[in-house]
Amino acid sequence: MADRVTVIGWDGSPLTRAATAALSAATLVAGAAHHLALPEVPGSAERIRLGSVDLAARRIAGHRGSAVVLADGDPGFFGVVRTLRKPEHGLEVEVVPAVSSVATAFARAGMPWDDAQIVVAHPRTLRRAVNIIRAHHKVAVLTSPGAGPAELALLLEGVHRTFVICEELGTERERVTVLTSDKTADHTWRDPNVVIVIGGGPETTANGAWIAGRRPDHPEGVRGWALPAASYGAGEGGEGESPGLRAAQLARLGPRTGDLVWDIGSGSGALAVEAARFGAAVLAVDSDPDACARTATAARTFKVSVQVVRGTAPHVLERLPEPDVVRIGGGGVPVVTAVADRRPERIVTHASNRDEAEALGAALTENGYTVECALLQSVELDTSDWAERERSVVFLLSAVRSDLAP
Repeated sequence: MADRVTVIGWDGSPLTRAATAALSAATLVAGAAHHLALPEVPGSAERIRLGSVDLAARRIAGHRGSAVVLADGDPGFFGVVRTLRKPEHGLEVEVVPAVSSVATAFARAGMPWDDAQIVVAHPRTLRRAVNIIRAHHKVAVLTSPGAGPAELALLLEGVHRTFVICEELGTERERVTVLTSDKTADHTWRDPNVVIVIGGGPETTANGAWIAGRRPDHPEGVRGWALPAASYGAGEGGEGESPGLRAAQLARLGPRTGDLVWDIGSGSGALAVEAARFGAAVLAVDSDPDACARTATAARTFKVSVQVVRGTAPHVLERLPEPDVVRIGGGGVPVVTAVADRRPERIVTHASNRDEAEALGAALTENGYTVECALLQSVELDTSDWAERERSVVFLLSAVRSDLAP
């Protein structure tokens, strides 16, 4: 095993005294081509072109002498330190950090970033990174080949955002470009780069913020979930708007950061907004223009990003991006079948009677879902005389794709 392993971050500025001392004593140096070309790298040291960090770690583990790993920015922030410290490599490392590429990108843009979401985009995580962009006002994306600015912009079709694209930060080839998302896909971008994406609702960090990322408080002191429909600026609505049903639907769907939720038949916008408050990206679909307006207003009130799509299901669904979980507020078997064809992980819907519930359950089962059905009954009481004020009875159907079901 190497006698000493030092990980040095490099942000384009002159190396610190500690970094220079570690390099001068190194008998093995690993890094990208531009790192290995630095004049401080000893000519006698063994050099490893850093591709797979795991392979490099195995080489370092078998090396006798002092090893140095060079990396861009802060190597402890989505960097090589995590891989080098894996138990199977048995390496203990010292870290000489530099300014992270994300901090540098925001500095170049002249923007604060304590309210930014930060994601890493690879081809396998690209869709989830785009969902973060859909859901949040300010996102920094650490890109990779095949998951760069053009790919992000293409998957955002129909969603307007501003891209600040930072290429080769800290080098002589550094370039910062500001474009709207509809223009970004028309260009070829150099790797590596950082993309800051702005848009999707109001800023979420006010003066006196105390936590990085999205703030956990809610407008006007609102606390809790499954709020009455009136909290979203709507009337009591029909059976599909009851807070009890909504709570059960959200519990079954489990929307989370990185998901895309379809809310078909959004009505008051209550479920769409609450799913967005969990951090998910949300597409709210309704054929009624008044319902679309109510949903957009509720999203603004609660300071979340919800994309409202006016159209009639199932036809409007054909042009929507792939969902992770779906709530169906109406439309019967044709809509359930169309949604199941898109293979989301989970689907919830409801029925007002047993015959309807059986038909919807059969459609889900035939299309490869494991279905549960529960009869939900809630009774609202007037506590002044403990008399019944309102009663709601509904069948809740929740379905999990059969290949994911326990």
